[in-house]
Amino acid sequence: MGKLLVKNKDLVVPGEVLVEGMDYVPGSGVFREGEMIVANSVGLVSVDNRLVKLIPLTGFYAPKKNDTVIGKVANINFNGWMIDIGHSNFAMLSLKEATNEYIDKKADLSKYYDFGDVVVAKIISTTKDGTSDLTMKGPGLNKLVNGRVIEVASTKVPRIIGKQGSMITIIKTKTNCKVVVGQNGKVWIQSENPEEERKAIDIIRFIEKESVKEGLTEKVEKLLK
Repeated sequence: MGKLLVKNKDLVVPGEVLVEGMDYVPGSGVFREGEMIVANSVGLVSVDNRLVKLIPLTGFYAPKKNDTVIGKVANINFNGWMIDIGHSNFAMLSLKEATNEYIDKKADLSKYYDFGDVVVAKIISTTKDGTSDLTMKGPGLNKLVNGRVIEVASTKVPRIIGKQGSMITIIKTKTNCKVVVGQNGKVWIQSENPEEERKAIDIIRFIEKESVKEGLTEKVEKLLK
């Protein structure tokens, strides 16, 4: 019979044994060593039925296929655009993935996306060093005009979005702001009212700070009344 040595949301450190026995399945942030499941990073334990994994507390964004990310145009070359998504390597947005219309290689590419433009895109492939290829073909993938971009820890993004988008829906509804959350920890917020933008930013910062605590949704709803 397997033995769980920790509780849900316990804080653990690398090398700490979480499970003895073969009854549990290792997920992200842990590994199996013989008949034990061991933590390989600092994080909070998450136990879902027989799946044991860690929610990391720190760490840089590691691009993954199918992630939706927010980035800024950092460079333009004859092949397309280099996009800063908060990783050490820029992501590549090629001509064929930039739009559904045909773009001639001789065209002025800055007419489509210029230096400093902010875009929301999807990662379609990555390499071992974290270099990514992007697409902007798909619903919700476009240039983000006006508004503000703030950065949060990418590990906090699931909490800001909430289960089935519940938390982000509350933020949008209560602040009357347009909000787009990238899985790379960049959040775009736009409203005609600067006070509403400030309110949305403050509540996102609150969620980031209080993300590991119980009853967060109720606290957010109370603050936004």
